[in-house]
This record gives sequence, C-alpha cells and structure tokens, in this order.
Amino acid sequence: MAKYERTLTGDFRGLLTAVEQGIMKGSVSASLEDQSNFEAGNVQVAVRVFERFSWMGSNRVSLSVTMVGQGGQIFVSAITSGGSQAVFFKINTLGEGAFLDKLREIVDSYAGR
Repeated sequence: MAKYERTLTGDFRGLLTAVEQGIMKGSVSASLEDQSNFEAGNVQVAVRVFERFSWMGSNRVSLSVTMVGQGGQIFVSAITSGGSQAVFFKINTLGEGAFLDKLREIVDSYAGR
C-alpha cells in the first residue's frame, strides 16, 4: 500500500477532470470502478476508485482518490491497494507505486499551471 497526499490551490472540477482523464489515458487497462460526489455549502468531496492491470506484477491494483475542495483550496488523498502476490506479507508492490506515480504526475502538472 502506498499513499500520496497534497494540498493545493486551484479549480476543484478542473483538477477532478484532469485526474479522471489522466488516469484513464495512462493505462490501456485502467477503469473507473466507482465514484461518489458530495457537496455541502462551498465544500465539495469527490471519491474515485480506479483499477488497472499491473504488467510488472501480473495482477490488478486499485487506486482510491479522495478530493476535498473549499473555495480555491483542494486536498487530495490517494491510496493504492493490491499488487502483491504473497499470502502473508506484501512483495512486488511496483504496480502500486507506478499507479500512484501517475496520479502524482497529474496533480503536480495541474499545480504547476
């Protein structure tokens, strides 16, 4: 399991669209498994769960992304899961790291605009 968190300033919907499109275009096997949206006043919350096949690990990995926005402030929290073939402990987590790196690249690129 790997985790990435970042707080940045920007447009919530713009970043959410960039994340969705970037993850889906980043891997031919990527899929959006489910999503949830919530708004209360000027607070927005979006949860996205992506999954893809990891060629490095020959298995599937998931990426859960939660975004919380208020005004121009956005908090992003992403956690990967899966990607190990061991029974009692995690080995070969390269697929998880690569999935998270793709999200990090998308968020960093958006923040650098």
